Amino acid sequence: MTGLNLFPIFMIGLLGGLHCIGMCGGIVSALSAAQAPRPFPVAVVAAETMSNGMQTAAFDNALRVTAYNAGRIGSYAVAGALVGGLADGMRSFANLAMLQVGGYWLANLMLIVLGLYLMDAWRGLARLEAVGQILWRRVQPLMKFLLPMDNLGKAFALGGLWGWLPCGMVYSVLLTAMFSGSALSGALVMLAFGLGTLPAMLSLGLVGVRLRMLAQKRKVRIACGLIVLAFGVLGLVRAAGGLSGDISGGLLDVFCITPQAAGLHR
Repeated sequence: MTGLNLFPIFMIGLLGGLHCIGMCGGIVSALSAAQAPRPFPVAVVAAETMSNGMQTAAFDNALRVTAYNAGRIGSYAVAGALVGGLADGMRSFANLAMLQVGGYWLANLMLIVLGLYLMDAWRGLARLEAVGQILWRRVQPLMKFLLPMDNLGKAFALGGLWGWLPCGMVYSVLLTAMFSGSALSGALVMLAFGLGTLPAMLSLGLVGVRLRMLAQKRKVRIACGLIVLAFGVLGLVRAAGGLSGDISGGLLDVFCITPQAAGLHR
């Protein structure tokens, strides 16, 4: 699996960032509130010192935002490695060739479902999130041991726990990771997805409210949802043999989750 093959996964994360903003906005606000207050010296009353203090606080906030997002993406990669390794391990017991091809079709169907989900046209993925609540109820209590978030280690660990929050979008990409062929490929799929969500989540942690207002605009959500849906439709047409992989020098393989791109044939 090459970086080029991972491009559609990255784009799904990038376009799906609007869903992350809506779903995780409250969590980001809570994490920001959970950071320990920074003690300033008495001399901070001086105008110049106050300015320096504000700059330092802004830099510290940027580091914390980066740290807990790194933890979140790390947990995605771990989940991808687990599901990818599980499917790969099953090769010892059965021939999974047909199952992998079926998984490729299912992964593209999930992209269509995800596109509808981002557009708020159909909320079927919410049922998967309800199932994920079972795991989240076990993980969430661990967060209290990491508060207040007074160092980067705690920020990273909190982000790692946050990554297990039930999310239909994450689950849809995990399906691709599962049939990617190996634990390493599964981790790379989820890493590409997580990096795609990073611009939105970093911006959310730094500018917050304005970005959430943009994410709530229906036209923006529909546009992003339609693009993700188009990825899924192109992938299904490609799977059915309706479009040749030689078109535009294999350009379709860049924008579609194909058997080759997803690592389904080795």
